[in-house]
Amino acid sequence: MRKHLADLDVQLSERDDLAMLAIQGPHARHKIAELVTGERGALIQHLRPFEGRSEGDWFIARTGYTGEDGLEIILPVDQACGFFNDLVGAGIPPIGLGARDTLRLEAGMNLYGQDIDEHVSPLAANMAWTIAWEPVDRDFIGRSALESERAAGVKSKLVGLVLEERGVLRAHQVVRITNIGEGEITSGSFSPTLSKSIALARVPMATADRAEVEIRGKWYPVRVVQPNFVRHGKALI
Repeated sequence: MRKHLADLDVQLSERDDLAMLAIQGPHARHKIAELVTGERGALIQHLRPFEGRSEGDWFIARTGYTGEDGLEIILPVDQACGFFNDLVGAGIPPIGLGARDTLRLEAGMNLYGQDIDEHVSPLAANMAWTIAWEPVDRDFIGRSALESERAAGVKSKLVGLVLEERGVLRAHQVVRITNIGEGEITSGSFSPTLSKSIALARVPMATADRAEVEIRGKWYPVRVVQPNFVRHGKALI
């Protein structure tokens, strides 16, 4: 990041004086608005999805990594513990990374280092919507590589898999598509909402709606779906 600052009038500094808490769920904004100051409550009610604004020494964003509505709040580190306790007191329980992982997987969200990394293009990871191609003279980092890949044709895509039988889909299991080729599961787990095992998998572009996955030496049929299994608590498949 420092390398690309170049001659821009920008300063980059690590803020170890700040903490962030993510509050996610269908009632998150309403519950938080009741806990904070009137100014912050009003801001929360008017935030649009993906929008963030400052209010005093807090930065409040209507963002998150769970497929639910909610907020991510950056605040001074010396206020974080008290606010955390306020959340628990209001009946908002903490969750661990395991729950976060099933939520983001149900929502079809990529995990860096697992579904995406510096070797995986956003064009092959259902993230092309994040690329601002216009204006055409916008020379963002990686544009030439993405344009070359797009012109040559993207070779693979990220899909969702649903295992209809008993078993658990896990990362790195082989996916076989008859008469087309093979792919690999990048993330897999049991979906508490669907009561089925689900996964994200990188497969050839020609893959249609059926495939097989190898689990402990046996092949199991799976359904290939759009990688948005659940959103706002409702099944999409």
